[in-house]
Amino acid sequence: MKDKDKTNDEVKEQKENEPQEAKEPASVEPETSVSSDAEAEEKAILEDVEELQKKLEESTAKSEEYLDRLRRTMAEFDNFRKRTQKEKEQIFDRGAKDVLEQILPVIDNFERALAGNDKKDDSFAKGVEMIYKQLLGALESLGLQEIEACGKPFDPNYHNAVTHVEDENVGENEVVEVFQKGYKYKDTVIRCSMVKVAN
Repeated sequence: MKDKDKTNDEVKEQKENEPQEAKEPASVEPETSVSSDAEAEEKAILEDVEELQKKLEESTAKSEEYLDRLRRTMAEFDNFRKRTQKEKEQIFDRGAKDVLEQILPVIDNFERALAGNDKKDDSFAKGVEMIYKQLLGALESLGLQEIEACGKPFDPNYHNAVTHVEDENVGENEVVEVFQKGYKYKDTVIRCSMVKVAN
């Protein structure tokens, strides 16, 4: 019996030792593999994060480049639109000026005809005067302006001196008579006034 007890005790002891031996290596191996797996996973995650950061930086740089291009394109388009609008206005003004230059002799002829008419009660003369006033009103609404000259100081930008006269009653370089009216369209002189200037 003692042998059996001894054997049982030995077997128990052996069994207790075996699982411990088996448990110890088993517990040591998973810790090493878990820590190496965790390190590998952490390394992979860090690499993914670095790669994503690089992609983000590249995408940010590209988006900034595209935004810069868009801003430049919008600025160029805005400048183009302004330039085109200005060119249209200049073309219109040039065309209007050319038309007005052709109409000014007609206005001069109306004025001569009305000045030479002695019959103030003549209905034909009144009709011509009405047409003249209507034409002047239409041209003024388009921007035509008569250059005031008589009694004003002589200005070579607006007046063309045809003759000079000595007159002490009038100031020096003052326009005393207008031979032909001058006109301007907006700020552009179409025709200077032909005047007599006092010295």
